[in-house]
Amino acid sequence: MKINVCLGGATGWAGSELARGIARSGELNLVAAVSRSNAGRRLGEVLNDPDLDSPIFATVPEALMHSCDVYVEYTKPDVAKQNVLAALRSGAHVVVGTSGLSETDYAEIDVVAREHNRGVLAVGNFALTAVLLQKFAEAAAKLIPQWEIIDYAPDTKVDAPTGTARELADRLSKVRRPERTVPIDKTVGPKEARGATVSHSQIHSVRLPGYVLSAEIIFGMADQHLTIRHDAGSSARPYVDGALLAIRKVGTLIGVHRGLDAVLDL
Repeated sequence: MKINVCLGGATGWAGSELARGIARSGELNLVAAVSRSNAGRRLGEVLNDPDLDSPIFATVPEALMHSCDVYVEYTKPDVAKQNVLAALRSGAHVVVGTSGLSETDYAEIDVVAREHNRGVLAVGNFALTAVLLQKFAEAAAKLIPQWEIIDYAPDTKVDAPTGTARELADRLSKVRRPERTVPIDKTVGPKEARGATVSHSQIHSVRLPGYVLSAEIIFGMADQHLTIRHDAGSSARPYVDGALLAIRKVGTLIGVHRGLDAVLDL
């Protein structure tokens, strides 16, 4: 039996590529799409793809009136939380691809997910190279006590840090806390120069033209350092396979789970 999917942000950069991937999949069925600027139209008309016949709605609650098994959140940070909660309360499992949600947000989402016996798979980055960056960084943190994270994105990205960087910091916090030689509150000069403290890690967010999405973590020890970095290209294709896998697997989960490797054998 096919998995019925509702896709928020279906006409966006990542969402449109995922919509095409869902259409090519034999296991998934896109029953509804969300795009405020294209509401009332058919998705295939907007994306010039005859395989996409799902209706487009202006809001997630409207789209969820078409019963679905999985809701995919690919909209905007300011509405992502309320969209996820609405989907859970409607009885759908949720895959989160939108960045900008905080640890407090996910704690609240986890409560609602467990109340409704539903799974939420929150993935900062669906690309396999990003998944491997996180796994390698966790291994390095067990041996190296100091690190800092840098995330890069285009100048148009409004949220900072990226979901990839937030997720990385959260995962490392479960390994250990970084040991700083000089505590942040002892910094001489503007403390903002040391970046933002997120889940105990320092994150520096670069927003400039010419970047797509990149994440870098630098580990330091006396007379040596280790850099692990993921760089994304200009297309959204690297994220499709990971997102399709998340859609297929999220129904096996209960509560909030972070990272694509939650459903991978790594």
